[in-house]
Amino acid sequence: MRLLDESFARPGAVLALTTSMALALGGCGMLGGSDRPAASLSAGANAASQTANGPSADYPVVLGDPFTIDGVEYVPVDSLNYDEVGYATFDPDSGITASHKTLPLPSYAEVTSLETGETILVRVERRGPMTGKRLIGLSAGAQAQLGASEGTPVRVRRVNPQEVERAALRAGQPAPERLATPMSLVAVLKRKLPAAGSTSLALAGEGQDSKQEPDKEEIAGQVQIASSLPEEANDPHSADETGAQPVVAQVEPPTPASNPAPSSKSGLVVQAATFSSEANAKRAAVALDGFVVPSGKFYRVRTGPYTSRGQANAALAKVKSAGYSDARVITAG
Repeated sequence: MRLLDESFARPGAVLALTTSMALALGGCGMLGGSDRPAASLSAGANAASQTANGPSADYPVVLGDPFTIDGVEYVPVDSLNYDEVGYATFDPDSGITASHKTLPLPSYAEVTSLETGETILVRVERRGPMTGKRLIGLSAGAQAQLGASEGTPVRVRRVNPQEVERAALRAGQPAPERLATPMSLVAVLKRKLPAAGSTSLALAGEGQDSKQEPDKEEIAGQVQIASSLPEEANDPHSADETGAQPVVAQVEPPTPASNPAPSSKSGLVVQAATFSSEANAKRAAVALDGFVVPSGKFYRVRTGPYTSRGQANAALAKVKSAGYSDARVITAG
């Protein structure tokens, strides 16, 4: 009896069997015992890389809870018309990125140096700076591209850039150069800079092209909005900080504000600012969704009323984030 066919003992048959098994394994794309083809491994790596730097990397957008810095509460808000002037500081991070107290994470903003007019695009990725004296923190790459240093005055404006620019920033690369801001507009913006912190331009600049210089009458109104009069400013001989003429007494009662004052005499309200110009008070009231209360020759802008201290404090934080740093909660009436 033959237990093994003689053909299996022949060297040629053994070689043919070995070769056919190798070809079969090679056709299946097996590598080192892995059960995944080589092409699939390469495609998976490429897909993971594209996902990390693709449009989906901008979502979800995170706001976060309110927080306090230097005694001021900051409330993150998904505001599309954010536009403020203030000062930059250093943020120890990579890429062309920035930190900000209230803008969504991530979001994109144009930062303009109010020394040179140079404008760059940054990706806002972190909360900060952790000081009320600075508006935005710039990474080393962003500082170098803008030519900024500690304390450089800047304008920060939220924008919605094209995907090609977003992709560059997500990859840690600078976006294409942006049109420099004309120095005539830079001079106007510098006059709105506070001594520290920031001032909102959104109220005065709504409906304007950011690259166009406002007319001279609008400049006066914008500066007045940025530096509101104090509550106790009741001297009839006091001068307007903008050099505008004092309000002249009217024979007829003033035209009511766009948003009439609420009839309720109870609760709390936020007093945002006091103006000597009724037109500027109305404009601020509309932007804040508030109302105007005439008081002698002045006009007080308020929001509310609110039924609880918590509601009033939340509204106060939003009013302060709009640039009214002297705003406070008072009793309605």
